[in-house]
Amino acid sequence: MRFFYLILLLTFLSYSASAQNFKGLVVGELQEPIFGANILHENSDYHTHTNDLGQFVVRNAQIGDTIQIIHIGFEPKIYLIKKLDEQVRIELTASFFDLGEVVVGQNTKNTNIISRIDVETVPVRSAQEVLRKVPGLFIGQHAGGGKAEQIFLRGFDIDHGTDVQITVDGMPVNMVSHAHGQGYADLHFVIPETIDLIDYGKGPYYADKGNFNTAGYVQFKTKDQLEQSQIAFEVGQFNTQRAVGMFKVLDTEKHNVYLATEYLISDGPFDAPQNFYRSNFMAKYSGELAGNTRLTFLASHFDSKWDASGQIPQRLVDRGVISRFGAVDDTEGGTTGRTNIAMSLTKPVNENTFVKTNAYYSLYDFELFSNFTFFLNDPVNGDQIKQRENRNIFGFESTWNHNKYLNDVSATFRFGVGMRADQINGNELSNTLNRKTTLSSVQIGDVDEKNMYAFADAEFDAGNWLFQPGLRLDYFKFNYQDQLATLYDNQSQTKATLSPKFNIVYNANDQVQLYLKSGIGFHSNDTRVVLEGATENIIPAAYGVDLGTFFKPVPRLFTNVALWYLALQQEFVYVGDAGVVEPSGRTRRYGVDFTFRYQLKDWLFINGDVNYAHARSIEDPEGSNLIPLAPTVTSTAGISFNKNKFNGGLQFRYLKDRPANEDNSIVAEGYYIFDLNANYTMKRITLGFSIENLLNQEWNETQFATESRLQFEQNPVEEIHFTPGSPLFIKGMVKYNF
Repeated sequence: MRFFYLILLLTFLSYSASAQNFKGLVVGELQEPIFGANILHENSDYHTHTNDLGQFVVRNAQIGDTIQIIHIGFEPKIYLIKKLDEQVRIELTASFFDLGEVVVGQNTKNTNIISRIDVETVPVRSAQEVLRKVPGLFIGQHAGGGKAEQIFLRGFDIDHGTDVQITVDGMPVNMVSHAHGQGYADLHFVIPETIDLIDYGKGPYYADKGNFNTAGYVQFKTKDQLEQSQIAFEVGQFNTQRAVGMFKVLDTEKHNVYLATEYLISDGPFDAPQNFYRSNFMAKYSGELAGNTRLTFLASHFDSKWDASGQIPQRLVDRGVISRFGAVDDTEGGTTGRTNIAMSLTKPVNENTFVKTNAYYSLYDFELFSNFTFFLNDPVNGDQIKQRENRNIFGFESTWNHNKYLNDVSATFRFGVGMRADQINGNELSNTLNRKTTLSSVQIGDVDEKNMYAFADAEFDAGNWLFQPGLRLDYFKFNYQDQLATLYDNQSQTKATLSPKFNIVYNANDQVQLYLKSGIGFHSNDTRVVLEGATENIIPAAYGVDLGTFFKPVPRLFTNVALWYLALQQEFVYVGDAGVVEPSGRTRRYGVDFTFRYQLKDWLFINGDVNYAHARSIEDPEGSNLIPLAPTVTSTAGISFNKNKFNGGLQFRYLKDRPANEDNSIVAEGYYIFDLNANYTMKRITLGFSIENLLNQEWNETQFATESRLQFEQNPVEEIHFTPGSPLFIKGMVKYNF
């Protein structure tokens, strides 16, 4: 009998030991926490991932078990469990990517693998290239180097950001009720060399992503610390000069501070010099406080000023009156500036729970002079307009994250609340002459817009199946005071909307992952549209579905294929250039995205993206229901290398012809462009060059079907107006690391 009890006791003790948890913290060589590392328990089928703090918990672990830690950009590590009573700090060693180590079927953020490869193998060289790191996303500049780029994604001409949400370190980039256009997203305040991670997702499937997340979102994270200080100088054609400095100020095991600066001038290829100037300054602190709490604090300032040749009519170039780089009104241009303060605090509550809070403040100034129609409306003075605003943005978001085990199901719960407030003083549209004289004021007013929100989502990992339900609630309050009105009238409107999400992921094996995503998103309308009562759909919904797969047919080939559908309830657009509303009605888009990344050798990568979109207006008759400037086929491809002291690559991008108006009677011509770059490193010094538009193609970066009249014309003409793309553009670079 005693022997029987002894057996029971030993069995209980053995079970108790096997039921213990192993807690770990994964960091890099700079002691920074590594988010999203795969943790594989090699003594079972169990796997998990590190959270925002780099923490993980392995269930049912025993002393003597082994775990494997995998994260792209680091050497895989096998760790032998020697103790279970306290958290163990595990350091990974950085290495060049090995796609053979990537486990597709156990990764919940496979898009991060693509972006991490692209950032490391084809570094961002300019602010314009930042958004091009998102597969299928194209950009175009049409009013000098200081204006935000025009964005194209998934059959959308997104203008400057109406249907893609963009953030940097938790700060919103999109501007609501902007003087130029809704969702205006100017990323020029970001110094490209400071970017550490680009997180993106296509479609409205993410509960923590709110306003403007219809076609997708792009989330940038800057570096928390530097490996080394550096200074770099670039010199190129068209009087282009750029200087960058990144300096470690404080570098201890738990606290880091660095400064980054950028200065850029360029005249561009235009007949009338651009006189473009941009300066950037950023300071960032990151530290580990008591109890593994992480704190980051960022402060930055940005200024920009430029002249522009604008969009020119094709007929003047065809007649030889002006060159492709000429101008009708060379007094276009503008100034803009932005000052940011942002804080992030990530605090663990216990081994299964942490709270993350972001808070930010931005002071933003904008003034833009444009002339799209020349002498159509005012045959004497011309049609130049001024758009101006001064804005304060306040906001925060706090998210509670909790991991729990429901029998054999691993569950992650998240609940967040937040608020964003925009106070815009003197939101102005005026008719001007030569950037000096105000002829008349079309609109001047103060906008006070607030967005309060809450969201909740969960992730249930049941072996091969992953279920991700989510729900988001947004509440808007719109206020506008018209300064041109004779009597004080503070107009106001409120609106709330619910956005459900539901995603299913099936991990067939380590090489194949299938997913079905569904959800409702939205973009808000401009405050002035809302208060004018131009549409009942104050917050028009977007209904989306994605069916896709990530898979590795061979060890070093990573691919993604997605079939997608997106329908918008309404596309009323406030046109800041005219102060009017253009209704577009309901629309429908569907298409396919294909992406691959292939590692031929340890030092040689090939990348490729092909995207097809079919975009139509539902309410217009067949043949007149095309969506102007909606891209149909886009593609990028390239080859990059990093061997010994040499690195560089050749990149290609293609945009097919697309309709410029509803019946395709005016066509925006497509283009294909090759870019080349190479660098050679000698100890602390790196020498390099880049060539944009290697084949010196004549191409139009942006195009519009525009009705205009020139000073000598009797009748207006509707045709393509365009901004030319850069000709062959060579830059040299020298960088010193210390």
